[in-house]
Amino acid sequence: MRSGNCLFLYRVVGGLAGAPVAGCDVPVTSAAYPPTHWIPASSANYTGSTRPDAYPVEYVVVHVTQETFPDAMRIFRNPRSKVSAHYMVASADGYIGQFVRERDIAWHAGNWDYNTRSIGIEHEGWIDRPEYFTDALYRASAKLTAAVCARHGIPPTRERIIGHDEVPGATHKDPGRHWDWDRYLALVIGG
Repeated sequence: MRSGNCLFLYRVVGGLAGAPVAGCDVPVTSAAYPPTHWIPASSANYTGSTRPDAYPVEYVVVHVTQETFPDAMRIFRNPRSKVSAHYMVASADGYIGQFVRERDIAWHAGNWDYNTRSIGIEHEGWIDRPEYFTDALYRASAKLTAAVCARHGIPPTRERIIGHDEVPGATHKDPGRHWDWDRYLALVIGG
């Protein structure tokens, strides 16, 4: 439903009714990217840039929110939170929200060097609740990761598609032991 320049998205995520999201653009689509919706993070939660001119994009960092999609979305839009990611994938249906433009630096890795050189993709769920890692989530995320890798010339390998827990100095444990890396990389490469 459009009203003026805003798209109001009424979503059901994880079986819970999500709040309307004001200020979203229409779905972003291209031959390479899966459909995404622009849901801007607060500009206080990322650094504007001109990547890849300013910094090469060399990694994709896989995260798990430890929150529901609507709660994580509220965190990214709250100017006091000082955290964001480029994308977030919903568990129930693979819906993808984009919160920070790829040219800009999302604050997701907890390491400035890695923030400047990576795209951060959050996944709705909890590291100790594998039921959130649905087929829809894996497939949508893998398609997104494949497109990001193709766009930036990132080899779709385990050395370049890493977990948050693999970022130097990381204090987070995501995506955790239930994340199926073999399945995910097979989907990224083949799907």
